[in-house]
Amino acid sequence: MTYTVGLLHPGSMGSAFGAQLRARGHAVLWCPDGRSNATRHRAEHAGLEAETLPELVSRSDALLSLCPPAAAEEVAARVAKLDVVGVSTIYVEANAVTPSRVQCIADRLAPMPVIDAAVVGSPPVGGKTPTLYLSGPGEQSDRIAELFAGTDIRAHTLGGSIGQASALKLAYSSFQKVSRVLAAVAYGAAESYGVADELLAIAAKRTRSYLVETDYIPKTAARAWRWGPELEDAAALLANAGLPDSLIHAAAATLARWEGKRDAQLDIAEALEALRSERDLDAPS
Repeated sequence: MTYTVGLLHPGSMGSAFGAQLRARGHAVLWCPDGRSNATRHRAEHAGLEAETLPELVSRSDALLSLCPPAAAEEVAARVAKLDVVGVSTIYVEANAVTPSRVQCIADRLAPMPVIDAAVVGSPPVGGKTPTLYLSGPGEQSDRIAELFAGTDIRAHTLGGSIGQASALKLAYSSFQKVSRVLAAVAYGAAESYGVADELLAIAAKRTRSYLVETDYIPKTAARAWRWGPELEDAAALLANAGLPDSLIHAAAATLARWEGKRDAQLDIAEALEALRSERDLDAPS
């Protein structure tokens, strides 16, 4: 079965999604109003069909929002103002926004069904196969998963609650993107002192992501009392090298929430609850 998909808006990820859908025989529409020449070039290269926004919305079986996260609610608001949505049209909110923002978008667009979605991975070009996580009403989630069948985009449904996909995306990206920033400043500090090659040799000995080592969370809590001061010295090292130190100070402040858990025998749930229960320490006075 083929569908008509309205793409809001074809950036590097969106245009690649559009090209994948076009290759499977689906019609993919986009609105050129106010878009840059670079966007126009991407849309044309992907074989997308230009339409006005009202026509795009009225013709589409699914509306796929892939835009800068800051613009997600504005894009949804523009769609909500149009009284031309088809009775079976599904809105797919696929931007990296919080679950509460997705719910606001769903409320604004009601009664149009909204699927919470999240893309993990690079654009589907050159053999890359990102995963599109979906959460929301089962029937609509299944329809969107079917839409991507046979493409290089792997659709994976999480459950019936809006917010699950967006929470997964931000939980992962918080680790992934902050890790990239930390890698930059750590390498910069080592390079400043002429030990960059040695730093890379140490790092190369690890083959697993820290993120999968959840059993280390209680150990981190138990060792926070001595890791915190060490990180403050690491922050001073970065500052002396002319590098930003705010992330390291923030990590030390997080460790301080485990104050009183020195050498404690905790499980994962207890360690995480200790972080949550101390949130008032950082509340403004």
